[in-house]
Amino acid sequence: MAIMILPPDVVGKIAAGEVVERPASTAKELIENSLDAGATDIRVEIREGGRRLLRVIDNGCGIPHAEVELAVARHATSKLRTADDLQHITTLGFRGEALNSIAAVSQMTILTRSASEETGAQVRLEGGQIVARESHGAPPGTVITVENLFFNMPARLAFLRQPQTEGGHIAEMIARYAQAFPERRFSLLADGRLVFQSTGSGALTDVLVKVHGLDVAREMIPVGVFGENRPPVGRPPTQPLSVAAADDTPADAPPASLTPTVWGYIGLPSQHRANRNHITFFLNRRWIQDRTLTYAVLEAYHTFLPVGRYPLATLLIELEPSLVDVNVHPTKAEVRFRDPRAVYRAVQKAVHQALIEQAPLPSVTLPAPTPGWGQPDGWEERRQALLNAGQAPQQPELGLPRSALAPAPLPTPDEQGVAPWPAEPPTASDLPMLRVIGQAGATYIIAEGPDGLYLIDQHAAHERILYEKMTAEMQRHAVPSQALLEPITFTPLGHHAGLLAEYAAVLNDLGFILEPFGGHTYLVRSVPAIMHRADPHQATQEVLEGLAQEEDLVNDAREARLVRIICKRAAIKGGQTLSLIEMRELIRQLEACQSPRTCPHGRPTMIALSAVQLEKFFARR
Repeated sequence: MAIMILPPDVVGKIAAGEVVERPASTAKELIENSLDAGATDIRVEIREGGRRLLRVIDNGCGIPHAEVELAVARHATSKLRTADDLQHITTLGFRGEALNSIAAVSQMTILTRSASEETGAQVRLEGGQIVARESHGAPPGTVITVENLFFNMPARLAFLRQPQTEGGHIAEMIARYAQAFPERRFSLLADGRLVFQSTGSGALTDVLVKVHGLDVAREMIPVGVFGENRPPVGRPPTQPLSVAAADDTPADAPPASLTPTVWGYIGLPSQHRANRNHITFFLNRRWIQDRTLTYAVLEAYHTFLPVGRYPLATLLIELEPSLVDVNVHPTKAEVRFRDPRAVYRAVQKAVHQALIEQAPLPSVTLPAPTPGWGQPDGWEERRQALLNAGQAPQQPELGLPRSALAPAPLPTPDEQGVAPWPAEPPTASDLPMLRVIGQAGATYIIAEGPDGLYLIDQHAAHERILYEKMTAEMQRHAVPSQALLEPITFTPLGHHAGLLAEYAAVLNDLGFILEPFGGHTYLVRSVPAIMHRADPHQATQEVLEGLAQEEDLVNDAREARLVRIICKRAAIKGGQTLSLIEMRELIRQLEACQSPRTCPHGRPTMIALSAVQLEKFFARR
C-alpha cells in the first residue's frame, strides 16, 4: 500500500479519539476553557448522559467576534506563544486541540460575546466544518452546545455506557473541579434536574459537604501548614469540620515556591473506603493521577486503617510550574515532577502530621476473661441454675447469629441432571474430620485432625462458607433478603448514581431492594439476609464501590465480585469470641464446602501442623 497524507477529516477524528473519550472528557475540556477564561459561574446541562446534548455556560471573558472561527481551528490557542512557554504552564488548557477535536465528532454550536463588544457571535459546526455563522445578542461569556456526540463515529458511540453511567462520570468530574476551585460556582443539570451545585463561597469545606455529605465531611480534618502560607482559597479551620466551620474566608494566593505546599482535608481513620478512588490530588488546581502520591498517603495512614481499606482525602499541591511537566498525556491527568521525592515527602509528612495532631486515638475495649473455652462469665452458674430447675442448658452464642452459620443448602441439579457443583460432600482427601479444641486470640480456631493440628482463620473460613452458600442461592435465583424495620435513604455520590441505576437488577438479585426516592436518592428496603447485622448504608456503599472498581468486567464476573464483597462484609471478624458450639458448626460447614482451604479472595483458611512436624519441633525425632 502506498504512503499518503491522511485527509483532514481522518486526522481530526484520530486526534479527537485521543482527547474526547466520552461525554465526561468533552465536559472536562470545555470546563477547563471556562476556568481559564476567568468564569466564576459555570453551568453544565446534559441530556441522555451527555450523548444527546452537553451544554457548558460560563460568564468568562468570551471570545472576540473576529476570532470565533479561529478558535475552532486545530492548534489555535491564546495560552501559549513559544515553545519556552511549555516550561511554565499556568493554565489548565494549552494545546489548542479541544474545540477542534470536539467539533470533529459532534454537532457543535458556539455562542459567545466578549465584554468589550456590544454583540456576540454564533457559529455552528457539523463534523468539524462550519455550516453557519451570524451575529447574535448574548450576555458576556460563552455558551458551547455539543449535540449528538460521536454521530459520525458509530464504533466509538457503541462503546459508551448507559446514560446514567455517563452522566455519573460527568457529575464526578464536576465535583473534582468544585474542590479545586471552591471560589467558583458549578452547577449540573441532568435531563432538567439539578444534580449538583456548589456555593462558590471560596470555602473548601462547603464543597466537601456537597460532595461527600455532611456526616462524612464532619469527620474530615485539615491538612497543611497555614498562616502566612495558607492556601489560595478557603482557609481551613483548625478543628474537624462542623456546620459552623462553613464560613471560611477567602485569602490571596501565596507566591510560588520551590518547596511543595500541601493542604486540604483527609478523613479520620474511621472514614475508610474499599478502594483508592476516594484519594484525590490537585496540582496547581489541576486534577492529576499519581500512584506514587497515593502510596505516600497510604504510608501516612500506616497502622491507622484495617487491612485492605483506604482513606478519604482531598489534597491540593502548590508547586512552581517550572518544576512540573504537564505535557505528558493527552488528557493531562498524568504529570512528571522534576523532584518527585520532594513531592512524595511533602504529601506524606503533611498527612501524617495531621493524623498525629488531630485524629483521636482509637479506644480499645478488651473482652473480659472467660472461665472456659468459648464460655462467657457466669456460664457455669447459669448452667447449674438451669439444671436445678430441671431445664437443659443451651450453649450461648457470642456475637455470631445462628442464621449466619445455618447449613448451606446444596444446589439441586438442573433439568439435564447437572449440578453447579458436586452435591456430595467432599471426600476426606479434601478436608479431614476435625475436632475443635479451642480458640486462639479470638481469631483462630484450634482443631485436631487425624494427621496433626490445624489453625483455622475464622473470618476466612466463614467467608468461604457464605460465598458457596450465596453462589448456590444465586444459581437457584433464590437469594434471601432481610427487610429493614425502617427503610433508610441512600444517596450515591459521583458516578455511583449511574451505576446504581444501571445495575439495579443485579443488586436486586443479590438481595438489595432499592426504590427511587426522587433525584438520585433511593430507599433501601432490604439487604441480603447474610448482612442483616451490617450497617445498611455502609454495606450498599461498599457494594457500589466494588462495581466502580471493575466496571469493565462482564456481568458474570461482576456478580461474582459483588458476592465476594458481600460475604467479606457479612463474615465474622477476627477478634470475635466464639463458643465451642459455634466453632464446631463453623468447622462442620467448612468441611462441606467444595473449596474449603481458601477464602473467595484466595487467602488460606487454615494451616496444618502434622504430627511429624510437631515431633521435630519438640526434638522427639
